[in-house]
Amino acid sequence: MESFNHLFRKRAVVPLLFLAALSSCSNIDEDKVDADFRSEEAAVNVTPEGIAKMLSGIPFGASQVREVWQAVCSSISNGYDEEYAFSDVFLAPGCGVGETASSDAGLAISRSAGASAGSSAAIRDLINEYASSKLQTRSDDFIARLAESGMQIYWPYSEDWDGQSMPVITFDPENGSEMNIAFERFLQPDGAWAVREISVDESYARKHPVWVINRNDDAGFVTPQMAEKLGMLARPSVSTRSYGAFKTLVLKEFKAHRNYDGWFSGGSEFFVKCGAIESFKARTEEEMDDYNPQITDFMIKVRRKQVGNSLRFNSILVSEWSDQLSECAFMVVEDDGGKMTKWSAAGTVKIKSKSYGFEVAFPYHRSDDIVWRGKLSDNYLERNSGKAARFGDVSITFEFV
Repeated sequence: MESFNHLFRKRAVVPLLFLAALSSCSNIDEDKVDADFRSEEAAVNVTPEGIAKMLSGIPFGASQVREVWQAVCSSISNGYDEEYAFSDVFLAPGCGVGETASSDAGLAISRSAGASAGSSAAIRDLINEYASSKLQTRSDDFIARLAESGMQIYWPYSEDWDGQSMPVITFDPENGSEMNIAFERFLQPDGAWAVREISVDESYARKHPVWVINRNDDAGFVTPQMAEKLGMLARPSVSTRSYGAFKTLVLKEFKAHRNYDGWFSGGSEFFVKCGAIESFKARTEEEMDDYNPQITDFMIKVRRKQVGNSLRFNSILVSEWSDQLSECAFMVVEDDGGKMTKWSAAGTVKIKSKSYGFEVAFPYHRSDDIVWRGKLSDNYLERNSGKAARFGDVSITFEFV
């Protein structure tokens, strides 16, 4: 298997198609909102705070909330966080990370989102109308910058939404704080709508719907769910359980015991890396030149609600582990960015009872949290096949099949 991180860094850029502005689906009186809050500079600034303020000034209703909820559910099903990228808001309404408007699943999601919205405008149309009213001739440039900004709507604990409550909107302060202001619409005695600021933390988000405007950091990577969907990382089947003297090593279950980042940033991204020589059957030292180590490398996203729960994957780490492969190299990191570096690790194979080392280089970012790294021996994996074991702040169940 090859490293998957390099295969899906960016989704293709598609020309933005802007629909004509539709009539408002709400009776919100935007003139009642405080003038300072609704200043042009604050309302259209392409920053997490600026976009949060802009969205709170847009008259979205229940249909637009369902659009966001459907998109985050799509992202979850593909192994990503509860997120709706602004690139998809404009190019593939209702689609989450891993789906596109041109895919069969994405087309179904977009149609479903359109049906749920009925005659109401999609979020992209309300944003387009709002930007046009604020920027006039510069609105297309603003929307293009927003679509390409890498920002998104993150909805923590979206699975607990009651289907009716309207969200408050906040943003990632990007300073490590666990509390921030959020913008909440409320109905005034005269029947008009206004916006007020409240304070929110993760405890509030567990009980009330909260949209967080933050920056996407996982869409460029492949999850086990996406790898399987794309035919890149099939789960073990009857046909792979026995192939000569080979066996298959799988990561059966994965459990995170804590969150690594603040809640405004979302859940944790764990990168699992395994280096081994597949189907090794060399009879002489010279024949070792015919074999090269391979690295399996994929991302496991653990949403904040999933911390402490065992997640089933059955993802292949080494598809053909021969009786001559004595040790593989293994590493788990939690992504935090920074410059690329590498960890050089060694594994072991045997030829006629004599051991030979091989080296693999695992790429990772300098700021990443190293959860665990080291060697896994054939004997250890055999003895503990199907049993959960602690590796730093995660528990992993390996299995030979």
